[in-house]
Amino acid sequence: MAILQTSPSGRPGVTIERHLTHPPEKVWHAITTPEELAHWFPAAVTLPERPAAGGKITFTFTETGDTSEGEILAYQPPGLFEFSWNTDVIRIEVSAERTGSKLEFTHTFNRGEPEIALIAAGRHTTGWVACLESLDAALDGRTPVLPTDWHARMLHYIEEWGLEYGEILKSEILNGGKEFRFRRDLVWPAPADVWQRLLEFAGDAEVLESRSPEVLEYTDHGRVRWEVTADPLDGVRVELRQTVPADLADQLPDLMATRHEQLNALFAASFDLALDPWSAERVASTRKQYEASRG
Repeated sequence: MAILQTSPSGRPGVTIERHLTHPPEKVWHAITTPEELAHWFPAAVTLPERPAAGGKITFTFTETGDTSEGEILAYQPPGLFEFSWNTDVIRIEVSAERTGSKLEFTHTFNRGEPEIALIAAGRHTTGWVACLESLDAALDGRTPVLPTDWHARMLHYIEEWGLEYGEILKSEILNGGKEFRFRRDLVWPAPADVWQRLLEFAGDAEVLESRSPEVLEYTDHGRVRWEVTADPLDGVRVELRQTVPADLADQLPDLMATRHEQLNALFAASFDLALDPWSAERVASTRKQYEASRG
């Protein structure tokens, strides 16, 4: 079970709950010992000889050699291990449950604007769920096997939490026009590949601004502007804004449904997947949701 939530400080995060057949002491050993963490945690972890609040942690990605640091925020055997990783916070709580344990894993996203951090919730949750599946396997003595259906898993959370939908902005547009926006996490595709896809979306439209692979703006029922951001820590995301003139305002739900489908295709393409065109039923259903959002 995964729950999307907001911290008291207004930061987005996710809590994943798992029920394990092993006692808390064994689970604690698996989540606090570097050699056991290696079976399930996404980076190699170096802890102080005597872990305690205030101690430093080092995370190393063995494939690239990249390192980052964190700090132990709480260390209370065998029930609570909380630490920072860069600016994010990971909190792992273990409690006895019948003949086994309940594990609650919380990741609070502290980097950047909360609204931007939120759009990557599907990606983070999918990754941690896979890690905790590996933890479960390691505790059982099984060899952990990573999933291959990453797109489907991420899409599940994106859809469940409504992260795929665009929003109508309250911007003041000349002569009563409207503006809407989509923001989507694309994980780690090459920005040049994203750019080529955007050029396909533009087709033969009049190009107003072109800065490969970051900005593409063109005319299509108003002004369409795509901005691609590649961050060394957060991967690649895209923001789409479309300004719709007042005389086309009645087409707003149709235009938002069209962009929604394009963004879903863009997300799938980052996993080398090609989606079938939406059915008439799905187009109508999505259009109806955007019609309702106009108020």
